[in-house]
Amino acid sequence: MVLKIKTFSNQKPCSFFKALGHPMIAEKVEAFKKIPFEAIYDPEGHLEDFLAMTSLSSPSKVYVQAVDALSSSTSLITDVMQDKPQTLLILSFEPEKHLLQMGHLLPVSCEIQSLKELRLPEGMLTDSTAYLSDLNFSTNFAFFREEEGWHTRLKTANYWAKYGAKEVKLWAILFDEKGHKIAQWEEELPSSVHSLVIDSRDVKKRFNLPDFKGQLFIHLTGTKGHSIVKYALDTFHDAGAMSATHDANAWPSHYFAGLPAPREGEKVILWLQNSHSFLIPAKEVSLNVMGESPSVPLDKDIPPFGTYALDVKEFFPKARWPQQVELQAGHYFVRPRYEVINTKGYRCMAHVNVERNDLKPDVKLKELKKVLGKGFILPAPLFPTDSYLTSLLPTPMSRELQFMPLKALVYDKEGILQGQHAFGNLPRHHQQALLVNDIAHLGQDYGHVELVYDFDAGDEADGWLHALFRYEHKKLASQAETSFGSHIFNTALTYKNEPQSYKGPPPGLTTGLFLRVDDEIETFCHLIYPTSTPWHTTSDTSLILYSKEGTTLAEASLNIPQSGSRLWVYQETFSAADREKAQGGYVMIQDKTCRLFGYHGLRDKNGNFSLDHMFGF
Repeated sequence: MVLKIKTFSNQKPCSFFKALGHPMIAEKVEAFKKIPFEAIYDPEGHLEDFLAMTSLSSPSKVYVQAVDALSSSTSLITDVMQDKPQTLLILSFEPEKHLLQMGHLLPVSCEIQSLKELRLPEGMLTDSTAYLSDLNFSTNFAFFREEEGWHTRLKTANYWAKYGAKEVKLWAILFDEKGHKIAQWEEELPSSVHSLVIDSRDVKKRFNLPDFKGQLFIHLTGTKGHSIVKYALDTFHDAGAMSATHDANAWPSHYFAGLPAPREGEKVILWLQNSHSFLIPAKEVSLNVMGESPSVPLDKDIPPFGTYALDVKEFFPKARWPQQVELQAGHYFVRPRYEVINTKGYRCMAHVNVERNDLKPDVKLKELKKVLGKGFILPAPLFPTDSYLTSLLPTPMSRELQFMPLKALVYDKEGILQGQHAFGNLPRHHQQALLVNDIAHLGQDYGHVELVYDFDAGDEADGWLHALFRYEHKKLASQAETSFGSHIFNTALTYKNEPQSYKGPPPGLTTGLFLRVDDEIETFCHLIYPTSTPWHTTSDTSLILYSKEGTTLAEASLNIPQSGSRLWVYQETFSAADREKAQGGYVMIQDKTCRLFGYHGLRDKNGNFSLDHMFGF
């Protein structure tokens, strides 16, 4: 069953579920649920969300303000005069503005309740004039583990300072596997674009904690520009294994997909982490092999803010790569992570993606090929084929999508086409993973692959093109994988919200990527210059090294050919003296001439590596 709450909208932020489910008011909500009330006034349209998140029953009387919201189960607020309820709950965190409008209609004896008692402290509000402003709920969750030699490090920056924020503050809560709060702290961030690092080893030492695995809730106050909390997340082991992933979508989706089935001898663990302050009952969440039915329910409760490690093989003993699994998540989780434990015992972490249920095929995309060229492109690195295997698995990410007409284009680093593969018109339940090495041989050199629509094979396209990319070392145990969705790149034309911009309307034709660096392990960055229509012959890219305080220390430049890529290493690009000054800092990749797509990773002296795509601001 789906939790009936509004979590995402392109039109306006959905903050009510964040406000009512905030971990810092969980105890207040439990006490509030015990207060009896005879009637509800719902002027803002939150009734369904409120009832779903509290498990309360709707009272016999529900009043609304908008005449077009009147139904067989509601009454207009003007009816309250003759009904004369003894208790009335105003479903708002700001009841005063509603009482000014209708308070005189209430009988003197009517006891008024509201959600005002459930507000966060005023000191945590960024916008005190509008409680449900998205800036008041710049929040996110992160997988966080410090256990048996495994560590986690979250790294980002106070990028809101770039938009004029002066008093940004971090509030953090760490939950263990059972959802118990085991640490809580707050810290003020400098007013510069300052590094923010949260290391599980430091947290364990600071709060004298035993080993733990669970999730970290983070809330940033004082933000400006937007409320999105982005971060890079490294997981690593004392023995050398490492993996990289990144921020979760900060809203719980109804569906997720792109979860790979294991190969023979592998294990795939899906980390289900409850994003709410209430229990997820058994059988509320289910999974199915992509394109198959019926679904299999999870016959376990997950406690509030708790973590459950789901072994895919236990649900689907016969499912094998390249099959993939859908998660009917019911609005209970922000984007979950999963871990692949390969036959050599190496662990790599990635995430599933939002599978949309509001998206239908766009018949215009085929016609627009004449003006948009390649149109939507999903680019990813191709590692040296002598040493690595690179696999590409297209993943359906819309409930409506039944076919995917696709092809893969492989370019060397100079932007020269080296090979292509036509997938044909893939059905939803397809089992086709492309080993990119089979269509291009680059030896010890590198390049990239682009997944695009192939309208010679079919017509069904929705612009929500996704794929999973898996990278395996031929001799070592190490592997990595990452997944992402397509965009329109580098054209002066716009279509709907593409080419996407970091802030503001399209087209987005500049680059501002954040690269977290490691002071001790080799940090590499693979930058790709994809173009939907012909664009500048080369990029004009700056690599700017910042100290942890946000001070510029050094700068290097790159010129990437159109449809080409550049793989560069932090330790080879900046001097030892500059890197010493930049301890704990970061690099910004900037380009005012084109939009680049980037991937970052780490590699130790033994060849173990991690990889994930980057984020920008």
